[in-house]
Amino acid sequence: MRRGLHVLRTTPCLMLLVVQLAGVVLYPFMAQNYSGRAAFAVFGLLVLGLTVIALRATPFFTWVGVLVGAPAAVLLFASLFTGNENLFPWSAGFEMVLYTYAGISMLAYMLHDVEVSTDEMFAIPAVFTLFAWAFAYLFVVLQAVQPGAFGPGETGTRSWMDLLFLSFTTLSSTGLSDIVPLTGHARSVVMLEQVAGVFYIAMVVTRLVSLRGTRREARR
Repeated sequence: MRRGLHVLRTTPCLMLLVVQLAGVVLYPFMAQNYSGRAAFAVFGLLVLGLTVIALRATPFFTWVGVLVGAPAAVLLFASLFTGNENLFPWSAGFEMVLYTYAGISMLAYMLHDVEVSTDEMFAIPAVFTLFAWAFAYLFVVLQAVQPGAFGPGETGTRSWMDLLFLSFTTLSSTGLSDIVPLTGHARSVVMLEQVAGVFYIAMVVTRLVSLRGTRREARR
């Protein structure tokens, strides 16, 4: 127990990254029945909590994360106990804001000095997953406002896993997704995510090259 708390205190970005990647594996099992959807809500609360904890290591304000995360947690609890899936887009809106704020905060955390700690190294993929989650939740909100915003050729709604898959493939610019934006607003959001993905990868590469040069100068 003490060891786990120590790891959580010293490497919150690692813990957040592990839980989010575990979610990628577990989410398909959570959509089968009511108990699975309940587990999805509980898992969402865990990710929210770890995101707020990870904010403590950044130069940004943790209380902003709490202020945004609290309504999301309340809505997730409400959907869990009432079984009302219509609350999910509302909680998704708050989670989108929280994950965007957390991603920007961790980006500042990585760039604020020339010494790279272990946790800052894990922050690199953690920020990527945070932005992927943020855009996926934005897709959820957009789909609630514009049913049929994402295809192919359906007027219904895409599942959370579909939209998360679209977000990951768009942010990484792999273009492997069979989910496509069908409306003008959906395409605009997807294009913004493509720009964010290219910008982030370029920033990380620049950061690593800069650190390599700094280390060479220090050795000389």
